[in-house]
Amino acid sequence: MKGKIKWILIGLLCLVILFVAGGSFYTVPMNQYAAVRQFGRIVKTESEPGLKFKLPFVQNVQLVSKSLKLYDVPISDVITRDKKSMIADNYVLWRVVDPTKYIRTLEATDARAEERIEAAVYNAQKNVISSMSQDEIIEARGEKLTQLLTDEANSDIGDYGVEVVVAEIKSLDLPDDNKEAVYTRMISERQNIAASYKAQGESEAQKIRNETDKNVTVMNADAKKQAEILEAEGEAEYMKILQEAYNTEEKAEFYNFTRSLDAFKKSLSGSNNTVILDKDSELASMLYGMKDE
Repeated sequence: MKGKIKWILIGLLCLVILFVAGGSFYTVPMNQYAAVRQFGRIVKTESEPGLKFKLPFVQNVQLVSKSLKLYDVPISDVITRDKKSMIADNYVLWRVVDPTKYIRTLEATDARAEERIEAAVYNAQKNVISSMSQDEIIEARGEKLTQLLTDEANSDIGDYGVEVVVAEIKSLDLPDDNKEAVYTRMISERQNIAASYKAQGESEAQKIRNETDKNVTVMNADAKKQAEILEAEGEAEYMKILQEAYNTEEKAEFYNFTRSLDAFKKSLSGSNNTVILDKDSELASMLYGMKDE
């Protein structure tokens, strides 16, 4: 009997040990924080996944998600620095970065966190957009405006253990009664810019044409001058050759005689031509001499 009781006690002891051991270990899943609480107070947090130890029966574990969460912020009206009304539609990507603050201030409730985030984003949006004109906002849309909103929103929710990763405007539109006037003004501005570019282009084209005409005039003048120089040099060379060819009296007389024949030949071209010669001219003497022979 005593042996049976002994084994019963051993079995009970093993069950107690297993029960205590089961309450001493816990697992931190991937992409989650684990907050260890003792009598309701957070004594430590774990962010790395794996098997962890805690005091059995005294401590319990609360898990908090690390994952990125999406919150669609309600549409709101904002006023620009130049008193223009605009309608903003935003979304936010956020996550928990300090589980201790998140549990203490928001009781680890996503809905309460998103209430704080909505207020922070609205205030950030109001501060940023009210400091810019409508034209500056349109120009900054995209990465620049997103960064401004994100930084401003994070500065307002630092005590809640959450972080706004991205606060981005999905659409930033005009009220219906303002759209037509703004679109007309934008079209007019673009037309003015296009006219300015066209005028600049025409001015540059005229400068190029004037410069080209100037260059052509200079080149023609230089070519004409060069031609005249070459012509003068050719005449000088021609006279030099003639002078060398007829540098004696006999050569000069022969040259004059051939010139006279050429002139006489030209005068007899055609029909019924009459030539009157001075009787003392060399050509007349030559012709009379040929007649006597």
